Amino acid sequence: MPGSKSSDASFAHARGLVPEAGGDHPLGLTVHNLPEPERAVAHAQGTRHGRLKMLAVLLVCAAPVMASYFTYYVVRPEGRRNYGELVQPQRPLPDLSTVTPEGAQGRLAALKGQWLLVSVAGGACDATCQKHLYLQRQLRESVGKEKDRVDWVWLVSDAAPLPAEIAPALRQATVLRVDGAAIARWLEPAPGHALTDHLYLVDPMGNWMMRFPAGMDAAGAAKAKRDLERVLRASSSWDEAGRPGQP
Repeated sequence: MPGSKSSDASFAHARGLVPEAGGDHPLGLTVHNLPEPERAVAHAQGTRHGRLKMLAVLLVCAAPVMASYFTYYVVRPEGRRNYGELVQPQRPLPDLSTVTPEGAQGRLAALKGQWLLVSVAGGACDATCQKHLYLQRQLRESVGKEKDRVDWVWLVSDAAPLPAEIAPALRQATVLRVDGAAIARWLEPAPGHALTDHLYLVDPMGNWMMRFPAGMDAAGAAKAKRDLERVLRASSSWDEAGRPGQP
């Protein structure tokens, strides 16, 4: 177009500071508009509002979990006492390698998504070990319809073979061989006791959060049941039976 060619010629002359033929002409400059201050302020405000909305969504998602823990750990009715000892700060589940009695390999972190009632013992499973396995099964059954939110787990801390006679009683248990030294760096017994003396409670996020007293008997198991019912009730708004991604 003629107008375009004329503009291009003028631009070339301007870049070279060469006057056009036929006389001197003032140098033409194009002034580009700067962003209006109001528009820049509006853009900044929009970005800030977007971030605030994202933060609000995250808080809404986390609120049920935070509320349940606040209720359990802070807002306690007067006179209420836990039988189990609360672990503070909580200790996250380590991602250790595991092996089932059938030889299948896996990761300990795969246990996340359920409440875990855990015992630790060598494969020979002495009298204390067998008592704990019995109490774990009874405690899980005692919470009735909520039992599907709880797994009872035996962490076998050595390579000793499991007694064949207890195999039928372990059909509903999760039995995993793990490195005993690594488990001892996660779970911890009360002073003066061994790791195998206790039952341990782990929340669905994988945090060890409670240790039950050593030498638990039937009366102690009744008290442990009340603790278990409390944590299940406190977490009912965000925890469901089964692990995410599993039917």
